Amino acid sequence: MLKKAGKDIPTKSGTKTNPKSQKEVPGQMLDKASKEIPTTSGTKSQIMMRLEKMVEESDIMHGAIRSVDMDEGVFGIAHSELIAKEDMQQPFEHEELGIAVIHTYIWYMYDTLMRGTELCNRFNFIAASRINTTFITKNPTSVMNELVDRFMVADNTTPSLYFLPFNSGNGGHWVLVAMDLSRLMVYYLDSLPGNWSKYPSMKKTVDATILKFRSKKNYRNRKDITWVRVQCPQQNNSIDCGFFVLRFMRDIIALNRIDIPKMYFDEYKSYSRAHLDEMNDELCQFIIDHRII
Repeated sequence: MLKKAGKDIPTKSGTKTNPKSQKEVPGQMLDKASKEIPTTSGTKSQIMMRLEKMVEESDIMHGAIRSVDMDEGVFGIAHSELIAKEDMQQPFEHEELGIAVIHTYIWYMYDTLMRGTELCNRFNFIAASRINTTFITKNPTSVMNELVDRFMVADNTTPSLYFLPFNSGNGGHWVLVAMDLSRLMVYYLDSLPGNWSKYPSMKKTVDATILKFRSKKNYRNRKDITWVRVQCPQQNNSIDCGFFVLRFMRDIIALNRIDIPKMYFDEYKSYSRAHLDEMNDELCQFIIDHRII
């Protein structure tokens, strides 16, 4: 459901969350989607120019924002996202991605790739607005409890992954943390050198949350939690981390892989600008189709 906000609402983007509230994805499904969107690497595609024109002609250019209600299935809880002018400019100008764009593309993946398939039981998303460095520093117990609640909502009777797009705080760096609760495995995907030791509070919180969840479910912990630094594609600039995190999730879902190879997937050893432009076009088409603008 989409709600238009009045023009006197501040333009600063953000999120708001309502606290109350049998088939694989074939590779050709994504191939077909990309072929239907005319695009040329390094230039704006027809679909992006169409959306850009729609934004220019809308009241969003004059201070209005959009409040978008996402399905509960996306994050396991009712979730609303505020989208403003600066959010729309990020894909248009290939700028650093903020939470609103990250969440909207996650909604796209859920709606387009997962809905109505068994993949809904295999892949789960955690809202980036609920756990980041800033929140962990302020109230680690609250963050841990929110994560446990997210784990309890999903069907954990079959192997699955929980995707956490994690931001270092204050518009910083994006990394992907993918958790397999049944095997006590945590995959760390970072498009810059280094590992989870850069974010000790995040690792501590994730480990404590997994153990608390398993205790509430009366699962025995037969081994320690294993963290794996995946040798994933690396960015060659200072702005693409958000795009890479989205692409990591997209690839894992498209390949329907719960186990992520340490050397990443043979199909995706590196990402070109065309790989990222493809996601931009998917996002633009999704925004048009759902009348977000």
